[in-house]
Amino acid sequence: MSVGEQAAALELASSSVNTVEQFVRQGLKNLKAFATVDGRLDGDLLDRHQLGCYELAFCTAELVAAREVCEYARKVGEDDRFAADTALAFTAEAVSSALQRLLARATDLGLDVAEVSALYGDGAISTLRASYGSAEFLAGIGGAVTERGSSRLPTLLSEDKEMVRDMFARFGADVVAPLAEKIHRHDLDIPDEILNQAAELGCFGISIPERFGGLQPDDRDDSLGMIVVTEELSKASLGAAGSLITRPEIAAKALLQGGTSAQQETWLPQIASGEKLCAIAITEPNFGSDVASLGLKATPVDGGWLLNGSKTWCTFAGKASLLLAMARTEADPALGHKGLSLFLVEKPAAAGHEFRHQQPGGGVIQGKAIATLGYRGMHSYDVFFEDYFVPADRLIGEENGRGKGFYFTMAGFAGGRIQTAARATGVMQAAFEKALSYSRERKVFGNPVGDYQLTRVKLGRIMATLTASRQFSYAVARMMDEGAGQMEASLVKLFSCRAAEWVTREAMQIHGGMGYAEETAVSRYFVDARVLSIFEGAEETLALKVIARNLVGNA
Repeated sequence: MSVGEQAAALELASSSVNTVEQFVRQGLKNLKAFATVDGRLDGDLLDRHQLGCYELAFCTAELVAAREVCEYARKVGEDDRFAADTALAFTAEAVSSALQRLLARATDLGLDVAEVSALYGDGAISTLRASYGSAEFLAGIGGAVTERGSSRLPTLLSEDKEMVRDMFARFGADVVAPLAEKIHRHDLDIPDEILNQAAELGCFGISIPERFGGLQPDDRDDSLGMIVVTEELSKASLGAAGSLITRPEIAAKALLQGGTSAQQETWLPQIASGEKLCAIAITEPNFGSDVASLGLKATPVDGGWLLNGSKTWCTFAGKASLLLAMARTEADPALGHKGLSLFLVEKPAAAGHEFRHQQPGGGVIQGKAIATLGYRGMHSYDVFFEDYFVPADRLIGEENGRGKGFYFTMAGFAGGRIQTAARATGVMQAAFEKALSYSRERKVFGNPVGDYQLTRVKLGRIMATLTASRQFSYAVARMMDEGAGQMEASLVKLFSCRAAEWVTREAMQIHGGMGYAEETAVSRYFVDARVLSIFEGAEETLALKVIARNLVGNA
């Protein structure tokens, strides 16, 4: 394509997205009308339309991803025209997916079936789908990337961000990747060889300001730097490195949001240096993502608090010596999330799958790792507290922080979501590189697997999806660094995590029988990717309670 043709094609793609978005917005408005009583949105009524909400959340995520990848392609311009091809291919598929969702749920959403069906005949949309969603076009992308032997496109990152990316890419390739398979197959702890070198690189201080010993500038956030690092660590191994930043990031954001000056000066340098490895104790066995209903009880006693109750899915709780635990400090259950506070709970670091620590006064904390399909190395624990004493100065914000724990974690949750999108991108990148290499080497019926159209279509679609995920996450990171992007962080998490499941599945399929063998890395990528749509906000909770509520409320 010439420069002019490329610009016209990207404009066609944007126009198609705009057309479909009009129907998405109408569906949201209809849901708002269904669920509004006396001028207020009724959550119970909206829950009667959960499937419609779920589908509209995905429509929105896919279409916003399309918008961002097209904008990326415009910026790349002539530097690499392959960027436009991937953007057009992704947008054609995103528009088709949104149309299918809308048509399937048209009646539920109060949309006219005939009007939705007519979109398939819309001039711009039909041209987009025919020209850039065809097997020939997708196979052309797959063929081009096969000939290149590389899936990398211009990142448009600044020079300093590229330096950081290169540094952590080398760490991932040289230190993490050689140990990843053994950690996964034998369900081992992350070895000190990884943790110590990660600490030396400043990994645990990515989200902590420089004045506290971290790498983040004192005068601004750097979400983009965080996700660039996260992507490279996750490419090396999700379970052994990809989540190392997440827990200190959430703890740091809570301390920066609500901690006293003394608490910030005491704890942030220890977290940044890796002296205190962190775990987050939020989720409980009976409540999952329903944070407002949490019941770990904190009872005031002389000099502090006693914790009684349990947490689950407390990742890295064994090796961690500091838990950020949310507990109910206010007795009135009607307070809901306003009765929750955050505590910094110290414990000895422990190796293995179980730990138990008894305080001199008799209080006990103990945990047992949950056997999981993938995401090994970090280990997620059930943790139990029995009269476990926490000094008064470990309540974040001290007395002024009582009942504010839920709010102190919000910034960390948003950061965790965009970080999870970066983890998904890293896993996709690893899977794609393995699939690309295998397709070039493995011969079937006399020809390399990568010579067949279906394989090339798969590679083309993976390339397009991967590019969209990366650029969507970069765009949201930039929004967050400007003080916005909270909603978009949920959208990119929803999109990228589902995409990672599909990409790793296709990468495994390209490997055929070898993809199912544990000795092949793509089998690990596949089982690791499955957790991404569950943690940091389960897909359903995120779609219904966060994204759809927000979209419908603002329709």
